[in-house]
Amino acid sequence: MTSRREFLQRASGGFGSVALAGLMAEQAQAGLSDPLSPKQPHFTPRADRVIFLYSTGGVSHVDTFDHKPQLIKDHGKSVTASRWLNKPGAFDRYLIRPHWDFRKYGQSGMLVSDLFPQFGKVVDDVCMINSMVCDSDGHDKATLAAHTGSIQFPRPSHGAWVSYGLGTVNSNLPSFMVLAPAAPYAGAQTWGSDFLPGCHQGTHVIPGPEPLPNVRSLSASQDFQKMELELRGGFNRRHLASRTADQALDARVRSFETAFGMQREAPEAFDLSQETEATLQMYGMEKGATSGFGWQCLVARRLAERGVRFLELIDTGSNSGQNWDSHGTMKDHERLAKAVDQPIAGLLSDLKQRGMLDRTLVVWTTEFGRTPFHQQADHPGREHHNLVYSSWMAGGGVRGGTVYGTSDEHGIGPGSDPVHTHDLHATILHLMGLDHERLTFRFAGRDFRLTDVAGKVVTQILS
Repeated sequence: MTSRREFLQRASGGFGSVALAGLMAEQAQAGLSDPLSPKQPHFTPRADRVIFLYSTGGVSHVDTFDHKPQLIKDHGKSVTASRWLNKPGAFDRYLIRPHWDFRKYGQSGMLVSDLFPQFGKVVDDVCMINSMVCDSDGHDKATLAAHTGSIQFPRPSHGAWVSYGLGTVNSNLPSFMVLAPAAPYAGAQTWGSDFLPGCHQGTHVIPGPEPLPNVRSLSASQDFQKMELELRGGFNRRHLASRTADQALDARVRSFETAFGMQREAPEAFDLSQETEATLQMYGMEKGATSGFGWQCLVARRLAERGVRFLELIDTGSNSGQNWDSHGTMKDHERLAKAVDQPIAGLLSDLKQRGMLDRTLVVWTTEFGRTPFHQQADHPGREHHNLVYSSWMAGGGVRGGTVYGTSDEHGIGPGSDPVHTHDLHATILHLMGLDHERLTFRFAGRDFRLTDVAGKVVTQILS
C-alpha cells in the first residue's frame, strides 16, 4: 500500500475541500465505509487517548523504580540464576546493589531512585507496576511483544488495534502517530498495522525542523490545483464504480483524505511558537528547539488536544551504546534518564493542569529489565532480564500514588501479582472502553486479537 508520505511526494498537489467531499461521496456510492470513522466502544471508556512512552534497550528496574533493600544488604554474595545471556540453566552469579540511592516522594511515599528526581514529584498520579514479565530477553522479540503482543510473528501494533477499534475524532490527522528520532529494535513493525487496514498504521514523525516533510501543497496556484483535483476526482469515480466494497481500497482512499487534512492541520499542531516560556521550561525545552524528548512530549500534548487517538514516544533507537542497553556500564543510565526525566514530569503536570490527565492514559515501559547480578562481582554493567521488571501507568482511570505487584527480595523474579505483557495490553484496551477478547480481526481463517489467547485486565490498579 502507498504510504501517506509516498503519496504526498508523488502527488503534484494536495487535495482541496471540493475533492475531499467528492471522494467521500464516491465512497458512499460505492458502499464503502470510512475505516477511521469514530466507533462506539464496547463499554464506557475511562480514557479517550493513549500516550505510550517507550525507553529502548532495557531499563534497569532495580536502579530506577524497584527498591530492593535486601539486594543492598546482600551485595557481593553469590546467587544461582536460572537464566543468563538468553540461555536457561543454573549459573552462579554475584548480586550487585543499585548504583543509585532511592528516596520517598509525594504523599504516597513512593520510592524512586535519584535518576528520576523530577518524575518523583509527580508520582502521586502514577501507578507503578513492579511485577512485569515478558516472554523473551532478546531485544527484537521483547520489543515486538511490548508493541504487538507477539514475540514470533509480525502482528498489528497496539496503536493500530486502538485505531481499528475506535477510529478517530479528527479526520485531519492520523489516529496513530509515533514521535521518534529512530526506530527501536524490531523497526517499523512496532507501529505497523500488518493485516489490519493500512490506514491504522502509525505515522512516524521524526523530530527536527520539518517533522512531516512534503505536507505542504506544491500546486502553483489554487486554480491549477482545482484542475488537478477535478481530473483526479474523475479517475476516482471510475475506479470506485467498478469495484464492490474493498477494505484495501477503502483504506487507501481514506489515507489520501487524511493527507489532505494534514496539509491544513499538521503545520499548526507542530508550531510551538505560541507556547509560553513557562510551558517550555516545564518540558525542559529551550525556545526554538525542534528535537529532544521534551519536544516530543510537548508535541504529543498538542496532538492529543487535537484528537489523535494513540501517540507513542520513543526516546532512542536501536543503535548500540546510545540506548538503555547498559551491558558495559550503568553510567549510561544517567545520561538517558536526564534526557527524559523533566519532559515526562512536565507532560504529566501539563496534562493535569489543563484538565486532560483524567481522560489521557499515559503508559511508560521498556522491553525488559536488567539483571540484579553479574558473573563478575565488581562489573559496572548489567545484562538483559525479562523475568521481572518495572512499568507504570498514569491518568485515564488509573489509581495514582500506588505500587502494584512486587519482585522477590533481590529483584530476580516476581514476588506477587505478576503482570504479563498481555495483561498490560488488556488493561490499556479496557481503559479505552475495549474488551480485549472482543476486539478481533479475521485473517487467514482465524480471529486474531492483540492479546492472542491470553491476558487479563489488572482491575486492582483501576480507580
